[in-house]
Amino acid sequence: MKLSLVSIPVQNPIEAHAIYTSKLGFVTKEFNPKLNLAIVASPEDPLGTSILLEPCEGSFAEGYQNSAFEANLPIMVFSVKNVETELKRLKAQGVKLRPELNNPEWGLMNMFEDGCGNILMLEEKSD
Repeated sequence: MKLSLVSIPVQNPIEAHAIYTSKLGFVTKEFNPKLNLAIVASPEDPLGTSILLEPCEGSFAEGYQNSAFEANLPIMVFSVKNVETELKRLKAQGVKLRPELNNPEWGLMNMFEDGCGNILMLEEKSD
């Protein structure tokens, strides 16, 4: 079995699509504003695992998203080749970094907000 699609709760998939493609650097896999449908993928592996930007307003996922955010927990972890370089790039894009949440004892570091109600984390991996 191989991971194909994951979802991340967002308040507005259309706005999230703009953020995930313009600021975070993902590419569009499927986008239909009329259906409130937005799916993105890594530009490094556009045919690999995709992320469904799942509308959560008014659903059980909204409570999950709010609880994770208030607990300062990342909702998803992305791997990059160089964390420091990626954090600089994100900061230059206006993404809010969360260095105050770094807690190496728990293995939590390199966190940032996606601007859609989630905290995300970067992990350095060389492939």
